[in-house]
Amino acid sequence: MKAARLILCLGVLLLLSSSAIGQETPQAPPDSAQSGQATQAGPLGQAASAGQADAGVQSVPTSQQQPKRILGVMPNFRAVSAGEIPPPPTPKQAFIIATKNSFDYSSFIFVGITSLLAEGTDAHPQLGKGMPGFGRYYWRGLVDKTDGNYLVIFALPTVLHEDERYYAMGKGNFFKRGIYAATRILITPDYHGHNTVNASEIFGRAMAQGISTTYYPSQDRTLGALAVKFGWATGRDALTNVFREYWPDIATHVLHRHP
Repeated sequence: MKAARLILCLGVLLLLSSSAIGQETPQAPPDSAQSGQATQAGPLGQAASAGQADAGVQSVPTSQQQPKRILGVMPNFRAVSAGEIPPPPTPKQAFIIATKNSFDYSSFIFVGITSLLAEGTDAHPQLGKGMPGFGRYYWRGLVDKTDGNYLVIFALPTVLHEDERYYAMGKGNFFKRGIYAATRILITPDYHGHNTVNASEIFGRAMAQGISTTYYPSQDRTLGALAVKFGWATGRDALTNVFREYWPDIATHVLHRHP
């Protein structure tokens, strides 16, 4: 039943996206080699002419810019500011983003918090309690995060030619932006800027759950348990995208600070 509900929810999100986003969905640009035009620097600072880079930065209002870190803590290396048109990431650039997301200092803090909560709620009784139990939760959580990042951000996108960065919409209807952001776990641009099914996210998270069966207790290896973990992983990615989308607005209009 849990697996069926998860599949139903994913289907509903996909239908909402296709009907609500329409022509306002930002898209990645064609490959610069095919378009014959240099594009501006992307999140990793891809090479571009100084004049073009400056023009690109100036074209993005401050209130719509995506920072490399949110509040100086949360990694935001996958985000692309509304209106920016970086070229498709190279395998090396995708690998760097995956590595930053996996081994940034904040990742160790985040895994520590989630592991503490899991230990406190006895999420996996076979792992035990106290400091020994926390340690067992921690290294498993770190492996979950790391292999998921490399599969979703680097390995599968490189093979499938999908761009796993988050292209912010930045303006427009509040609810449409939220739906757009949440459904990027189902839809992503390919290297030519055309929207496609986000196979890297879907299969990458599923593969990560399959790998987890080798180091989680036997009771967590059932199809239902794996479906629940898959739902949490993809749901977390969807909520992260929504937060990314609205963060510049929150920073500018609520906190009265630069994003």
